[in-house]
Amino acid sequence: MGERVTVRQNNRFEIEIMAPDPHDPEAEELQPVGDVRYLTPYGMLLAGLGSCTAVVLHTYAQYHGLDLHQAELRLEYDRVFAEDCQDCEQAGRYEEQIEEQIVLSGHLTLEERKKLFAISKQCPIHKMLAQGVVVRSRLADEAAPATPDG
Repeated sequence: MGERVTVRQNNRFEIEIMAPDPHDPEAEELQPVGDVRYLTPYGMLLAGLGSCTAVVLHTYAQYHGLDLHQAELRLEYDRVFAEDCQDCEQAGRYEEQIEEQIVLSGHLTLEERKKLFAISKQCPIHKMLAQGVVVRSRLADEAAPATPDG
């Protein structure tokens, strides 16, 4: 089983992040995360994606007068063995995968729910993950100032 995180945000933008106990990552029950430093890097990525998506949903709902009370995003990261390989005994290729389930609470019509689901994909982190992003890393010159003020 991969990483799991649930993000809940109400219409006052109060957020709660839930994850397995860091000392028992195989535990089924999720508990509130008091400090994100207890999340793994994958957990932090999921929490960022869920939080960003929740903000986009609530911002859109408030701007358009939709009665969205709470957005809950259930996210799971896993590496899935590529099932489409020709010679699977020799392949060591895995595909990175995030499963996202969106629960919308409030007095919403089916059309409003569908619109919010479509809007959820406008989260900048969702776009980066879905479309890819180039990361250009370099070692900074040690003589360079650590702050913009020098």
